Amino acid sequence: MIEDATQTIITIDDHPLFRKGLADLIDMDDSLSLIGEAASGEQGLALAVELEPDLVLLDINMKGMDGLETLRALKAADLDSRVMMLTVSDNEEDVLAAIRAGADGYLLKDMEPEDTLDSIRAAATGKLVVSDKLTELLAAALRSESNTPQDPEEAALTQREHEILALIAEGMSNKLIARALDISPGTVKVHVKNILRKLNLNSRVEAAVWALKHSR
Repeated sequence: MIEDATQTIITIDDHPLFRKGLADLIDMDDSLSLIGEAASGEQGLALAVELEPDLVLLDINMKGMDGLETLRALKAADLDSRVMMLTVSDNEEDVLAAIRAGADGYLLKDMEPEDTLDSIRAAATGKLVVSDKLTELLAAALRSESNTPQDPEEAALTQREHEILALIAEGMSNKLIARALDISPGTVKVHVKNILRKLNLNSRVEAAVWALKHSR
């Protein structure tokens, strides 16, 4: 199964000491493999394109090409890699900008090591991971978006789109959704784009928060 395979990771962070600590933490889990480290956004982008890891751990506050620029470049490269922000910033603007740029999760560096490792493991196997104290922030931001459907009927999703949205809310990646529904990852990707368009949202995380808020 996908979940049982070793999940590959690269880190992009301009603090050597933090990268070392993260490498030691990841090394504690046999299901995870750190295959590359980068000290800048430019290096990280090149490394991700070369290695195509399952997960990219990305800081926001970096000199030169910052985390948001790097995130947008990674998404523009259309890699299958998931990208999770791992940063000290709980600034609302940073959180929302990252999620709307397509981040697959957002963790704060002040978490306990064990919790951080659990979250990395979950993210690497396809789960959506957001620090608990940021979830309400995202929900509040969605409530303030007047052009986001406030009612499931208003969204006019098809039955298949409802099924896929429910699986996104469970934290499944496109590959896992494709396996669960016995369709191709490419088909899932098209459905996800349609869901985001109908909900007037920019990211899977926003869609997951929306779905959880409107679940019956």
